Amino acid sequence: MPPKIYVALPVMDEMERLPNLIKAIQSQTIQVFQLIVCVNQPDSWWDNPLKIAVCTANQAAITYLQSLNDERFTIIDKSSRGKGWLPKAHGIGVARKLLMDHISSVAESKDIIISMDADTYFEQEYFASIADNLYSNPTATAIAVPYYHELVGKDDLDRAMLRYEIYMRSYAINMWRIKSPYSFTALGSAIALPVWAYKAVGGMTPKLSGEDFYFLQKIVKSGKLLHWNNLFVYPATRLSDRVFFGTGPALSQGISGDWQSYPIYSYKLFDQIATTSKCFSVLFTKDVVTPLDDFLFGKFGELPWRKLRRNFKTEAHFVRACHEIIDGLRILQFLKASQLPDEKTSENALNELLILLKKQFPQDFNLVNTTIGFQSSSIEELYNVRNALFEVELTYRITHYNEFTGFVRRYN
Repeated sequence: MPPKIYVALPVMDEMERLPNLIKAIQSQTIQVFQLIVCVNQPDSWWDNPLKIAVCTANQAAITYLQSLNDERFTIIDKSSRGKGWLPKAHGIGVARKLLMDHISSVAESKDIIISMDADTYFEQEYFASIADNLYSNPTATAIAVPYYHELVGKDDLDRAMLRYEIYMRSYAINMWRIKSPYSFTALGSAIALPVWAYKAVGGMTPKLSGEDFYFLQKIVKSGKLLHWNNLFVYPATRLSDRVFFGTGPALSQGISGDWQSYPIYSYKLFDQIATTSKCFSVLFTKDVVTPLDDFLFGKFGELPWRKLRRNFKTEAHFVRACHEIIDGLRILQFLKASQLPDEKTSENALNELLILLKKQFPQDFNLVNTTIGFQSSSIEELYNVRNALFEVELTYRITHYNEFTGFVRRYN
């Protein structure tokens, strides 16, 4: 029997978009699937006049899903009065964990979990593309699916969306450029994995937000993450305050002019990380100075190399341990500690990166102005930058996929 598809879908205040998502799911060429929906909110919201509309919308979502009479749909009600989240134990990360834990308890090890959000669009062959990808690569522990946000024709929202995507893709490209193991973009709506891999990493750690980042980091440390899929996901461009950080909050903050949490980091900082990584083999035998010494000393109170030498007796294990200490989270902490979150600094960092990439990928940057201002440049100019970065990122993703599989896949 082929693996069964299980879709993990958290829902909160999504009645505007839920019917379109359900239509996309029911239109898939693979019809053997199970949709597990967690309709959720804190129970205390029933007594909060500012949140009662969300509670009502969640009840409407439950009623709507029940009215479809689709035996492939399972509803986990964490919304009705008395069933919602307890204080300090709520959020989309907790909902995703509940969903995936439930799936792993009822599915077979070979079955597939597709993580999804209610505001996401995908094509009719999407489930089939995921199943084919994991079937063709049985040692892969997960797929970080490529993503792309469509514009909506509202200048302020489109400008904010392009600014945010430029932030994400600049970060990802720099991580690819320095060959970091943690060169992934974590979107909860763009992750798929076999059940056996979910169990192997001990499941998802509950977080109020950012659960997808920490989960993919666990995947990278324990297995093999694929970065390519023939079909992509298209998350909605919209404002949201339902999570503490991520696309929705970033756009809300960005429209008000606050981009401090999403700076474009200088590629030279990534080069310092790369220089440090190249020292790992030498550090196995002796201490040498690295660009990250001051940062690491500030974090640990000492440099970690001697302790790692005592615990890991082969160079290969030592180098791997170094990468696990200087992981995706630690790299992000280093970047934040090393660059002021100023928009002018971010613009300069972006323009320097564009000049660097234009030399390496001239075919992708023929329409790109390499002197970009996030407010002074037109929507079209920002759109061209985003698309050029998108193409470069896809090149890196495909190159990694080809190295992983030994087959050549191209993106047209």
